[in-house]
Amino acid sequence: MEKYPVLHLDLNAKKYETPADLIAMLNQTLEKWEIVYGNEKKDRSPEERFAYVIERAYEQAGCGVVVLVDEYDKPLLQALDNDALLEDYRKTLKAFYGVLKSADRYLRFAFLTGVTKFSQVSVFSDLNQLNNISLDYSYATVCGITRTELVETFTPEIEEFGRVNKLSAEETVDKMARQYDGYHFHPKGDGVFNPFSVLNAFSKRELGDYWFQTGTPTFLVEMLRKSEYDLRILLDGIEAPASMFSEYRVEANNPIPLIYQSGYLTIKDYDKEFGNYLLLFPNDEVRYGFINFLVPFYTSMTNSDQGFYIGKFVQELRAGDYNAFLTRLQAFFADFPYQLNAKTERHYQVVFYLVFKLMGQFTQAEVESATGRADAVVKPLNTFTSSNSN
Repeated sequence: MEKYPVLHLDLNAKKYETPADLIAMLNQTLEKWEIVYGNEKKDRSPEERFAYVIERAYEQAGCGVVVLVDEYDKPLLQALDNDALLEDYRKTLKAFYGVLKSADRYLRFAFLTGVTKFSQVSVFSDLNQLNNISLDYSYATVCGITRTELVETFTPEIEEFGRVNKLSAEETVDKMARQYDGYHFHPKGDGVFNPFSVLNAFSKRELGDYWFQTGTPTFLVEMLRKSEYDLRILLDGIEAPASMFSEYRVEANNPIPLIYQSGYLTIKDYDKEFGNYLLLFPNDEVRYGFINFLVPFYTSMTNSDQGFYIGKFVQELRAGDYNAFLTRLQAFFADFPYQLNAKTERHYQVVFYLVFKLMGQFTQAEVESATGRADAVVKPLNTFTSSNSN
């Protein structure tokens, strides 16, 4: 197998608060490369040094260079609320990544990953040789594990997980599907499981919110609050035009493209006639993880309190203790002003909705009937039809 020189830049491992932070990160990586390929340009700008390293790597190896960039847009994401800093980062990265165009004859392969594809802050406007594969059918399953792959590849792990949790192999796969499956990167492509969560579940022999716990979507929730987006629409599913997937405009008062591109929403359907996608939470890990994360931003409840309260809600309704349920529910509205206006009324509605969405893990809610759909209907446990033969 032929070997190629690889230049790997990881922008994820740093917090970017000033222009100097980005320059320092680039310099740190460039210095490592220059130890191997020469530092004759060490006093030049980052983009000049990058171009020199690529050329020298090509000459030394006698073959094309591979360039890998992880989280190319991390500095941009951390400067969304600071226009001056965002513009500084844009200029720096545009010049740096622009080297890939001028050095094209020295490259064997370049692969860049990130969350967003910005429009007016584009850092790739000069790179017409790049191919965006985010929504290509041919790559729809490259970033996950299909159900077939899970069953065929992880049979011993599935059996062991089932043994520990007293489940059959089929029940194990079904439970893992509800928790980790459901990501779609093309309307006609197969759904995929989150590989990070799947591997952790097999390792620990229990279902958990492994991917969601790796990073908190604080900046996304702040965008939701700032835009006063109606969370009920987000939680029920959103129709979005195809144009939303190609670019993200920072100035637009719409947080949904970034939420989708961050992995919290995924494609569930496509209306070919009108060119609209239906976006939903991919699975229970993301759905309930995101909703749980929202609660402290909209109520006085902390993360440590809400699990207790939601559990008590369900127990009180199952026991028929409705007065206790209503008294406990008031705690979620304790800090709201009693004078209602359009804004606070929506806030009330959103909090009520969040509570019942979380209870939806354990009860039936939003029940549809011939007369319409109720905001919330919770049935006592003894009215449920159980699918468990035990």
